[in-house]
Amino acid sequence: MGLKIGYAPGAFDLFHIGHLNILKHAKSQCDYLIAGVVSDEILEQVKGRLPLVPLAERMEIVGSIGYVDKVFAELVPDKLQVWEELGFNVFFKGDDWKGTPQGDRLASAFSAVGVEVIYFPYTAHTSSSALRTALELINQSPERAHRMHGARR
Repeated sequence: MGLKIGYAPGAFDLFHIGHLNILKHAKSQCDYLIAGVVSDEILEQVKGRLPLVPLAERMEIVGSIGYVDKVFAELVPDKLQVWEELGFNVFFKGDDWKGTPQGDRLASAFSAVGVEVIYFPYTAHTSSSALRTALELINQSPERAHRMHGARR
């Protein structure tokens, strides 16, 4: 088949063990791994909120992971447009997309251009959304935060 070039896109906001596992697993399935870091603007469109960590910092974090051969700023929402620019032949996605209308459309579009789609188990117990919620709860309670900070002295 030749060189297997993999593409693993994600927000990679509040980088955690689930992100590391995705990149590690993706690298084990290809020869060259490109990690796509989705832009702040696209995340705001898709998720309805900006990431806590800005794009440049998320790219620096992801690019420093040993499994990643190249980091790419994903500035357009169309994955086929990204494919045209990068030329990957394996696309990695969490299995939370599997069987959804959006996932089926993506798999069909990639199949038509010879890109294999590989789904990974979604790490439900660790997510940036859960970390974000925990941070928001801590920040909503300034009295509690003050007590916790004071107790450490």
